[in-house]
Amino acid sequence: MTHEGPPLEQLLRRLSECPAEFMGEPRAGAHGCIRVDAVVSDLLVDLGGSPLPPDRCAAFQSSNARKDRNRLGLVLVSSWLLHDAWFRDRRTFAAGALQLLAEGLNELSAMVQAPTTVSDPDRREELARLCLKELSLRPAGESISQAQDRLTTLDSVERSRVIAEGRAAAERARAIREAMAKKSAYEGADKYPRE
Repeated sequence: MTHEGPPLEQLLRRLSECPAEFMGEPRAGAHGCIRVDAVVSDLLVDLGGSPLPPDRCAAFQSSNARKDRNRLGLVLVSSWLLHDAWFRDRRTFAAGALQLLAEGLNELSAMVQAPTTVSDPDRREELARLCLKELSLRPAGESISQAQDRLTTLDSVERSRVIAEGRAAAERARAIREAMAKKSAYEGADKYPRE
C-alpha cells in the first residue's frame, strides 16, 4: 500500500454498477458461457501488458464447475473493477492484476460469494481494498495505517480465522475444566476413608 490509488468511492460506485455480463456464469467444463481467460487477457492488454500467456490460461479455466465457479466469478467482478479508467490510464498494473486474479482471490472466494461483492456494501469495500492492496495501492487520501486498519476490519478471511481460534480456545478451556473436575473427584475419592 505504498502508493496512493484512486478514490475509494469511485471504485465502490464502479462495483455497484457491475453489468450483468460480468455476473454471468463463468465457463467451467461444459457449463457456463463467459470465458474468464479471454476477459483477463483483454484486461491485461488494456492495462498496458501483453495478452494472457497460454501457460497462465489454466488458472482461469476449470473442468469442475462446482469447485471453481465462485473463484472465477470473483475474477470476473475484479476484472470489471480493474478496468476502471484510473488503472487503464496508467498502463502499469498488468503484472499485478495478473497475480491478483490468478492467486490473490482464492481465500476470499472460499468465504464470500461473488455476487455479494457487488450487492453488499461491506463486501464491495473489502474487494476494492483487497484489489488495491494487491497492487501496492491504498485509497486516495488515506494513510498506509488507515488503509490497513480498514481492510483488517472488513477482512472476511481474517474474521473467519479469529472465530475459529476463539472456538478452539473455548473448546480447550472446556476440556481443561472437565479434566480438572475429574482430577478433583478422583483426589476426593482417594481421601475418603475406606472401611
